[in-house]
Amino acid sequence: MLLGTLLVLFLLGGAAPASAHAALRATDPADGTVLRTAPRALTLTFTESVGLLDGSFRVYDPDGHRLRTGPPGHADGRADTARVTLPATLGRGTYTVAWRVVSADSHPVSGAFTFSVGAPSPAVAAPATAPAEDPATGTLFDLARYTAYGGAALLIGTAVFLAVCRPPDTAEPVLRRVARTGWWLLLAATTALLLLRAPYETGEGPSAALDPGGLARTLTTRPGQALAARLALLGAVALLPRRPRALRTAGPVLAVALALTWASAEHASAGPQVPVAMASAVLHLLAMAVWLGGLVCLLTLLHPARPIPAVVPARFSRLALACVAVLAVTGVYQSWRGLGSWPALTGTAYGRILLAKLAAVALLLTVAALSRGWTARLASSADAVAAETRGSVAPEEHQERAAPADAVPEEHPEPELTAAGSRARREGDAPGGARPARPAEPAAHRGPTPPGAAPAQGRRPAAATALRRSVVAETLIGVLVLVITTVLTTTLPGRAEAEAAATTAPAGALPGASVTRVPFAVAGARGTVQVTLTPGRTGDNAVEAVVYGPDGGFATVPELRVSFTLPDRQLGPLDARVTDRGGYWAADAVTLPLPGTWTMKVTVRVSEVDQVSVTRPVRIAP
Repeated sequence: MLLGTLLVLFLLGGAAPASAHAALRATDPADGTVLRTAPRALTLTFTESVGLLDGSFRVYDPDGHRLRTGPPGHADGRADTARVTLPATLGRGTYTVAWRVVSADSHPVSGAFTFSVGAPSPAVAAPATAPAEDPATGTLFDLARYTAYGGAALLIGTAVFLAVCRPPDTAEPVLRRVARTGWWLLLAATTALLLLRAPYETGEGPSAALDPGGLARTLTTRPGQALAARLALLGAVALLPRRPRALRTAGPVLAVALALTWASAEHASAGPQVPVAMASAVLHLLAMAVWLGGLVCLLTLLHPARPIPAVVPARFSRLALACVAVLAVTGVYQSWRGLGSWPALTGTAYGRILLAKLAAVALLLTVAALSRGWTARLASSADAVAAETRGSVAPEEHQERAAPADAVPEEHPEPELTAAGSRARREGDAPGGARPARPAEPAAHRGPTPPGAAPAQGRRPAAATALRRSVVAETLIGVLVLVITTVLTTTLPGRAEAEAAATTAPAGALPGASVTRVPFAVAGARGTVQVTLTPGRTGDNAVEAVVYGPDGGFATVPELRVSFTLPDRQLGPLDARVTDRGGYWAADAVTLPLPGTWTMKVTVRVSEVDQVSVTRPVRIAP
């Protein structure tokens, strides 16, 4: 299955790139333009619909003071735009615009651009009130996401395990406690996500979660409504009667509805093929929950002091196999949709996390195969014991030798995986307390097997112990896969990651210029892009980019893009808008308003579908 998944990824690798996050398509006024008269409003156009925040726009004048702007809104009622009005009069100089919106898949996205009125400023003062991301809010939000996935796995997986695997009645109270634990975890995590949603979107600290206004605004957004619906569904689950017929009727509906609360607010809800993507996401989540939650149930029941019929792990083995098939099919589709191209598998953060998930899943399948083998051995051993038990009708004289006259015959239940029963058999005791009259004889001279005796002593306990150990390993690896999956859902599909390695200027670099060499490799093409910023200081900088081939000679590419981001100030990306000047790419001026270490992203396209993005830090002096 793993090889098949990789093969399909390879075959589909040439498809057009797909991204579930909103990307800025255009700004009005355009980035870096110099206007004769001040604009009355700013308009941003995105690749998909976006949600607006109270502080979606922060506009700073040339002195670094924040301007008073009107409330943000959508231009002409279009959900893929964001617009804000400016003061009636703006002085001469360069203005910096920092923006922050929420994309359709619930993730906040931000950036910045500049424009000038009359003439560019020689240097732009640092904004005095630029808020930074609060790491505590992000950490708590991620922890709540992990807990929500785990709670869903316990709740849904336990319910399916009870319905399909049909453990004995004595195990039902234990498994119901597992389901209640999952319910409480999911309830607590969903409540935390709902409260933290507002500060997560605005970048504020966790204390902002207590603001009633933020909660009210969250409930008007699609992610907030999905979380509120999840809380309502959890209330319906708590009110379900324990009658099996009601559970069989309403249980699957509630499970699918719970899974939809994730699919409707994350990657599946945006981008291409939304209906198919949401159906795939629901099936993927349910299969994961049934497999991982069932493993926890099986691990709970495989206890030396707790009896469990051998048929229970056998039923779960067949259920887990079906889950693996669903995960393989939906995983291939979601991987193709998130990657879009084969180079993205190794050239982007999303692709590398996906490779880690594939490695973890391969290990999980290996351990699952071992568990399935031990389950088969355990079931065959139990069948043999049951057959001997049903056929052990000893002659009258043998019964008199094997048990005292006053022994009371007992019924022989289905063989169970218990340490006590196995120990009793090894000691030669029958369930009713009877002892065999003599030690074991050769098979040719031995009569029928006494009631309660087990052939191949030690075989079944060994299989049960090995099964428990493999299930423990399978559960731990399953949790690891769940954690990686959660990280994957918060990672921007198809975006190149920064390789934080500073480069030094080559010999002969121009004085007063910043020179950076950026190596790249994509689809068999290799080379280096040399980017020169002049003068390498705040304000306007000329950009010149030259592409070299692997032999050091000049090379041509269909497209080259250069952008700059200042993470510490939440500024960017600022597009340099370089154009082909016949042998090299250049832009006359890109305004870098603040000093510091900027992140420069160079995107090189070598064919219609093959491109790669590489980032390098660039130091901009005051």
